[in-house]
Amino acid sequence: MSKHQLRGAYAVLAASLLCSLPLSASAAQLRIIQTNFAGDTIHVIDPATNKVVAQIGGVEAAHGIVSSPDGARIYLSEEVDDSLNVIDGKTLRFTKKIRLSGNPNLIDITPDGKTIYVAIALSYSDLSDFPRIKPAASGGVDIIDTASLQLVKTIPIKSGVHDLNVTPDGKYVIVGNARGGKANVMTVVDTRTNEIAWTMPMTPSPSPMAVSKNPDGSTKSIFAQNGSDNAFQVVDFATRKITNTIKLPNITDQTQNPYGPPAASHGIAVTPDQKTLLVNSRMNSALYSYSLPDLKFLGVATLGGKGAGWLTITPDGKTAYVANEHTNDVSVVDIKSMKEVTRIPVGFAPARNIVWMAP
Repeated sequence: MSKHQLRGAYAVLAASLLCSLPLSASAAQLRIIQTNFAGDTIHVIDPATNKVVAQIGGVEAAHGIVSSPDGARIYLSEEVDDSLNVIDGKTLRFTKKIRLSGNPNLIDITPDGKTIYVAIALSYSDLSDFPRIKPAASGGVDIIDTASLQLVKTIPIKSGVHDLNVTPDGKYVIVGNARGGKANVMTVVDTRTNEIAWTMPMTPSPSPMAVSKNPDGSTKSIFAQNGSDNAFQVVDFATRKITNTIKLPNITDQTQNPYGPPAASHGIAVTPDQKTLLVNSRMNSALYSYSLPDLKFLGVATLGGKGAGWLTITPDGKTAYVANEHTNDVSVVDIKSMKEVTRIPVGFAPARNIVWMAP
C-alpha cells in the first residue's frame, strides 16, 4: 500500500471513530460546518442551539469546503496531500479522495452540483536550483466532475490561485490570481467551455471575493477584498470596471489585533436577499455591514474573538458565523443589530465555514 493510500485509510478510520452525535436522516437540518486549519477535525454546529453537535476527524490542513445542493455530500480540499475529499452527508465518513494537480486552496460548486472548481496555488517543489526552491510555472483551476468524481481538466493560470467563486447563475467562475507571483489579475472562466473568457488587471489581485446578482440572476458586482489594505474594491461585472474602493474604518493602534499574514481583512459575503454586504476585518477583530447597492455603512459588530478570517450567513439572512482563527472560536452575530450574541469553541485556527442542509 502506498503512503497516500495508507494515509487515506487512516483518515477514514479516524473519521469513523471521531464522528459523534449522528444527525437524523429523517429531515433536512440546517448546520454550520467549521474547518480548522491547524487542527485535525471539522466541527459541525447546530445554529438552533449554537452548540457543536458532531466532529469529523482525520483531516490535516483543511482549506476549502462546499456541500452538494442536496446536502448528500461534503467536499473538502486538503493541502497536506493535494487532494479533494468526499464526505458522505449522512454518515460523515470519508468515501473518496481525489488527486489534484497541485496545492489546493478554496473550492466552489456550480448550482446544479455537477462541477467543482478548485483553486490551485503555486507549488514550491522545484529543487533544480537547490538550495533555492523554485515555484511551479503556474497555478490554476482544477475541474472535478461530481458524477464520476474525477479530475477532468486543469486550467493553467499565471501565479497561484487562492480564491474563486462560481457566479450565482453558474455561468462563470471568478478567479483571483493571488498566491505566489505578482499577477495582479482577476480571471473569469466560462463554465460552458471551461476556458478563460476574459481577464482584468487589478492591484492587488482579489482575495477573497463575494458576488452579487441582478433580479434575473445574472452577475451584478464582484466585491474583491483588498486584504493587505483593510479594504475592498467593487467591480461592475457588465462593464469590467472598478467602480468603488472602500476602506474599512480605522481603530486605534492599541486595540488592533496583530493579524500577521496574509491579510488585514479576510472574509466577505452578500446576504441572501442581496441587500447587505458583510466584511471581516482580521486587524480590527470586527464585522462590518454595508447596504446594497449603495454601499452605505450600516454598522459594526465588535467581536470578542480575535483574528476574524472567514464568515458564512444563514439562509434567512439573520445570522453570521465568523471564524476567529487566533482564539479558536466562532462568533455568532445578529445581522440586524450587528451584535455578537455568543462565541462557540471549536478547533485550532478555525478557517472556512459554510451553511449545510444535512440530509
